[in-house]
Amino acid sequence: MHRKETLILGIGNILMGDEGIGIHAVRRMQAESFPSGVNLLDGGTGGFHLLSYFEDYDSIVMIDATMDGKLPGTVTLLQPRFASDFPRTLSAHDIGLRDLVESASLLHPLPQIYLITVSIESIQNMRMDLSNPVEQSLPQIAALVHQVLAQSSKKCAQTSAAEAQRAAE
Repeated sequence: MHRKETLILGIGNILMGDEGIGIHAVRRMQAESFPSGVNLLDGGTGGFHLLSYFEDYDSIVMIDATMDGKLPGTVTLLQPRFASDFPRTLSAHDIGLRDLVESASLLHPLPQIYLITVSIESIQNMRMDLSNPVEQSLPQIAALVHQVLAQSSKKCAQTSAAEAQRAAE
């Protein structure tokens, strides 16, 4: 049986205030307990150095900031299937993240991708802390990550049971 591996990938620039929410979220979750096969990674500002992770993992939960006009701290879960499904306004690295996903899809089938976005108002240069509304979203982000993992685990168990039943027939 194929073991499912999941990557929790925080994207952002820690030196640009709220834009670094993905990094802050991953760092905070490192103190939590996760099932085996779940790894957390500070992905920095994204880029092609992350390309191999799209081949190495069966699913990736990405956490990133977005300037989508919603109230700062609004947390949204998306399940993009193609690079064009990613929000247009992914903060300071919009093109880089889309390019990364598009390049990964050209090289091999994409893993299951979950994208957790956190709405921010602006990018603050040379500020390492988060604004209050964005910082208050951290527990919600962690809860959403655990919810995605639980759903993914349940789907995996159902698939394994169905495969075992087919093999027995």
